[in-house]
Amino acid sequence: MDKRIIRLATEDDAEEVLAIYAPFCRDTPVSFEMREPTVAEMRQRIAKTVKSFPWLVCADGGQILGYAYASPHRERAAYDWSVDVSVYIREGLRRQGLGRALYTSLFGLLRLQGFYNALAGTTLPNPGSVGLHQAMGFQPVGVYRNIGFKCGAWHDVAWWQLALGAPSTEPIPDPPVAFPLLDRSPASREAIQAGLALLR
Repeated sequence: MDKRIIRLATEDDAEEVLAIYAPFCRDTPVSFEMREPTVAEMRQRIAKTVKSFPWLVCADGGQILGYAYASPHRERAAYDWSVDVSVYIREGLRRQGLGRALYTSLFGLLRLQGFYNALAGTTLPNPGSVGLHQAMGFQPVGVYRNIGFKCGAWHDVAWWQLALGAPSTEPIPDPPVAFPLLDRSPASREAIQAGLALLR
């Protein structure tokens, strides 16, 4: 029986998360990292991210099937209401709705935090990623041409934008709430459940 769940990531997930991510570093231009991080580095990334943003995993028993997280779009303060988002699915399990489910939960949490825009970069060509972002309602906003060199070739990166909500009309909009302040609230559990419902 399928026991898939969507839950918040912990540092203890680092090894499983890395098993999904490492091939994208070693073998493809999907990630522009040239070498895979260590388990210790991945633990640090998860720990740093969850201080401010959600990092979710989809798991079945003890195995993580995929993960999604948010990160700052840029460091300048005027960008504070926008985030970058990423999703990675284990080899052999793509095109089964896992990415859509994880993104649905992630975006629900980001809306609760008060973010207005989600942005995602996709190394081209990558029809699977392009299809997922289109299906989730992202709009193309531009392409960085020949922006990265990896795997013996130059690669373009397409950028996508999703409006998570209408921007505030207040003279000074409220800043987004750090994720730990929402963690385990009824609203956050409901947001995670929305993605989980897509797996059943």
